[in-house]
Amino acid sequence: MGKRVALVLAGCGVFDGSEIHEASATLVHLSGGGAEVKIFAPDIEQRDVVNHLKGGPTEEKRNVLVESARLARGDIQDLAELKASEFDAVIFPGGFGVAKNLCSWAVDGKNCTVNEHVNSTLQAFHSAKKPIGLCCISPVLAAKVFPGCEVTVGQDKNVDGRFPDAETASAIAELGCKHICKNVNESHVDKANKIVTTCAFMCKAPLHEIFDGIGTMVQEVLKLA
Repeated sequence: MGKRVALVLAGCGVFDGSEIHEASATLVHLSGGGAEVKIFAPDIEQRDVVNHLKGGPTEEKRNVLVESARLARGDIQDLAELKASEFDAVIFPGGFGVAKNLCSWAVDGKNCTVNEHVNSTLQAFHSAKKPIGLCCISPVLAAKVFPGCEVTVGQDKNVDGRFPDAETASAIAELGCKHICKNVNESHVDKANKIVTTCAFMCKAPLHEIFDGIGTMVQEVLKLA
């Protein structure tokens, strides 16, 4: 029987929701690993809505759950309904929606607050010793909720211009967590906390390398589940 995995989304679109390629890659690798997946998102208004063609904000209002349903092909539930007891693992793809809708990192950095249902979901899986997978900017959720944990968002220096958001690693360290430098095709496993992270689009890399890195994260989550 395949592992039961909850996937938590933050909207639809890199600049104001979940990064679509990351969400899709995660789903493909979970399918390949024989996992049974259910998708969730919080029923809240997005912090902002970005016109992805022009690259700027609009006055439009959108709902995170409704937008996430686009990625879920309509098969999605309110995050408030997620019960950790019904799953073996949980995974959070990245995208600016994580830093805007699931927490306030985009505005407040390490002083951010985490959405109550996101926080309770993370705490429930952690307390049950069930693995948590996070990619791209999502590892900041673990850094905020679990002081002392180990995560990666890639490199802590902008190596060859490929890691423009390397300062995120410093903010993670300031939260009392350990940042582990990894390449885009790798993931890091915090065995003590059962947290698996990979940098994905925190690195400027070809899509296939990001896809492979997410694959290592999914594979490690399924091993721990």
